[in-house]
Amino acid sequence: MQSPTAPLGDRPSHEDALASNAWPFEEARKLLKRYEAKGMPAEVLFETGYGPSGLPHIGTFGEVARTTMVRHAFEVLTEGKVATRLLCFSDDMDGMRKVPDNVPDRALLEPYLHKPLTVVPNPFGSEYESFGDHNNAMLRRFLDTFGFDYDFASATDYYRSGRFDTILKLVAERYDAIMAIMLPTLGEERRATYSPFLPISPKTGRVLYVPMKKVDAEAGTITFDDEDGVETTLPVTGGNVKLQWKPDFGARWAALGVDFEMFGKDHGPNMGVYDRICEALGGRAPEHFVYELFLDENGQKISKSKGNGLTIDEWLTYAPTESLALYMFQRPRQAKKLYFDVIPRAVDEYYQFLAAYPRQAWKERLGNPVWHIHSGNPPAIQLPVSFGLLLNLVSASNAHEPGVLWGFITRHAPGVTATSDPELDRLVGYALRYYEDFVRPNKVFRLPDDVERAALEALDAKLATLATDADGEAIQNAVLDVARPIERYQDLKKTGPQGGPGVTGEWFQALYQILIGQQRGPRFGSFVALYGIDETRALIREALEGRLIAQG
Repeated sequence: MQSPTAPLGDRPSHEDALASNAWPFEEARKLLKRYEAKGMPAEVLFETGYGPSGLPHIGTFGEVARTTMVRHAFEVLTEGKVATRLLCFSDDMDGMRKVPDNVPDRALLEPYLHKPLTVVPNPFGSEYESFGDHNNAMLRRFLDTFGFDYDFASATDYYRSGRFDTILKLVAERYDAIMAIMLPTLGEERRATYSPFLPISPKTGRVLYVPMKKVDAEAGTITFDDEDGVETTLPVTGGNVKLQWKPDFGARWAALGVDFEMFGKDHGPNMGVYDRICEALGGRAPEHFVYELFLDENGQKISKSKGNGLTIDEWLTYAPTESLALYMFQRPRQAKKLYFDVIPRAVDEYYQFLAAYPRQAWKERLGNPVWHIHSGNPPAIQLPVSFGLLLNLVSASNAHEPGVLWGFITRHAPGVTATSDPELDRLVGYALRYYEDFVRPNKVFRLPDDVERAALEALDAKLATLATDADGEAIQNAVLDVARPIERYQDLKKTGPQGGPGVTGEWFQALYQILIGQQRGPRFGSFVALYGIDETRALIREALEGRLIAQG
């Protein structure tokens, strides 16, 4: 029988992994079932797609991070006996449909509209040959920064080098079958001109959306009218054409033998089309995972063009990468808001999961997000102070530099310093930045009413009876004792330790509004233990004298 906890270096049993209900294991088991009858292939291929018309974004991180979690779960299930590979595929042969707003010289790119991104000049300098090459480099740099294990693929390279020649000839051969899949999904006007092939004009270099006059499967050519109206015939091989995006999905899966690919809910309605095209070309559709899209604070879909929601750089300015990975792991099939207010909770939840991990049995560990975030090897970190408490400490002390916070921390946890606990020091920096940019501008103090004034005076007197080194639990109980006899704060649905009513959250909300200038905060007793009893009493006096509202 397995012990209640297991050493950090141990590995889970195969049975534990098979039984885990964590979503990466659920997806990995689909891959096991995929090859249940015929046996495992030499390699299982995971793929993510990338449109290189702009810089990598938070969705890019999420897709690669989540795919990596499934890949690792699969490797555990197969005990490392099956090779796996993650291919990050860039659709860099797509035509540039509009000039991006964030390039330094928009006029430079205007003549290259509708040309493949890999022939558009690089507006950011001469380091890379094209705009597509520049954005591909940004993608690779982005992925490398987070330590992802992947292979990179360029659509331009695959089309031009001949790696897609076989599948392109097959598309020509099975053209009617693919058209039969595609046409019912299109409007009447689009059906009249649609073709899965997009020729690259030999005269203008642009990607053309034109109807086919002839598709010669035996010769492997297509015939169409070029932009000048001249009938033109091109081979479908060698980079002379590319495929429309829906057929391209299915054809790529068939050509490369992709086993797993996830995508956002916006692709969900087209998933069956991708699958049928893959199968029409003799392939087997990969296993899918459709994740929900992120929303902004108003519940609207996040859009790069609108600029609503968070960028990855913004998140990483105020919180560690692991907290973002946790946010990606949690409830991927549920729409979640992605804006600045979610960051503190994500940070604290990450460290809570990390602290719980060593105490857990393997069943719980395999469901713990940190096991998936760290590919089975989460670090052993126990923080003496939460991120939420740090934020309230900054707010109460008006600190502007780390040394002020460390003075409080070291007094609260003797022996803990920036040198001995670099992880906490990292959070101190994040807390200062987050407070300065998002908390301080929105702080709103209010004066206490008569009931609150009397309660604060009673709290001040109660705190004066406590030892200066009282712990958070003792302080929390004292704060509750002050509120119990006050009718406004009595919760008749709860029972206090002496049999009387419990205490409502309105008491703590009032404390944070009056003393900190915020609507909520972490456990108040823990905050006082960190900030100091004498300092908290001084804060109460300032609030009673109206000095905090003047400061706010």
